[in-house]
Amino acid sequence: MEYIKYEIDGVTARVALFDEGRREAHAMIESPRDNEAFDTCARRMAEAAGRLSELAGAGMQPVFMRWFVSDAANQTPLPAETKRDCATSVIQQPPLDGSKLALWVIYQEDAGFRQTSKGVWENSRGEIWTGDTHCEPDCSYNMTARYLETLAATLAARGGSLVAHCVRTWFMVRDVDVNYQGVVEGRNDLFDREGLTADTHFIASTGINGSLPDHRMTVAFNAYSDTSLEPGQMTYLHARSHLNPTAEYGVAFERGTAVSRGDRRHVFISGTASIDNRGEIVHPGDIKAQTGRMLDNIEALLTEGGCEWNDVAHLIVYLRDVADAPTVREIFARRFPDIPTVTVLAPVCRPGWLIETECMAIRKCRHDGYAPY
Repeated sequence: MEYIKYEIDGVTARVALFDEGRREAHAMIESPRDNEAFDTCARRMAEAAGRLSELAGAGMQPVFMRWFVSDAANQTPLPAETKRDCATSVIQQPPLDGSKLALWVIYQEDAGFRQTSKGVWENSRGEIWTGDTHCEPDCSYNMTARYLETLAATLAARGGSLVAHCVRTWFMVRDVDVNYQGVVEGRNDLFDREGLTADTHFIASTGINGSLPDHRMTVAFNAYSDTSLEPGQMTYLHARSHLNPTAEYGVAFERGTAVSRGDRRHVFISGTASIDNRGEIVHPGDIKAQTGRMLDNIEALLTEGGCEWNDVAHLIVYLRDVADAPTVREIFARRFPDIPTVTVLAPVCRPGWLIETECMAIRKCRHDGYAPY
């Protein structure tokens, strides 16, 4: 992975570029200017995102964008100039660098995505990115079930299924301490109906605090799926030496997913916290120690997926307490100075976890498409 830092009209963009075969890049874009109007800042960041398509190489196009905003009720809708032709998510998870917004973008060469319904973008290769979609406001159980039912129907209409072709999901939950149990139960029940069980597999996922502009919306949802996947291409990561199966404490997600393709392996690490292989919190109340154990857990998952830290394309760090931000940002800046990273205020689904992190990694594979170099 090649890591590049760009300064574009006062906007800082950190980019991870996978420059093998069909190129792919992941970017975290931040704007450190103080006291700038939100709309002005959003326009500059969107312009920088467009410039990165050229800087990363000809033919690179955004395929997924997520805006992390500090006050969704007052900062949305985003200015029209920020719109790009790709799946997009806007979520209230305030960046902890003191700014009003941050932007995560995934680019691909010759992506070829087109919008097929609100928030859903597909390409001819079978890939589907689900950004913010329409769902009637309801309790977290019903909204979770409906999001997954809609995705299952979309996949079925294309000859796919939730069990065989959904690679990664995100659930952003308003007031996670109150509403997360509804997400757990809605997902569990829908998965039972769709044939995802502890004896088969679940889906890599993050369930974290996050708010949409409409206060009635208890859950926001994003997903990545690929209907071209054949049996054996997608495998599931467990790191049993460090982590326990999630079903042991009643939730249905995989710790990570690895997708092997002809020239590369993509590894999707779920939101991971300071937990041991008995499902217990490690280092209660100690943010430094929890960060260390969390990173050990992620490393174990990456290793199982055939990857290393220098294959990581981006990191998203979620904190429960804003007061922990300086400590955590210093740890990540020291250990991972080049990896595109964003740190946001987003309480984890279990109060004792002070921090959670997710990531994606890409590694070149041998020609058989299964064994990484």
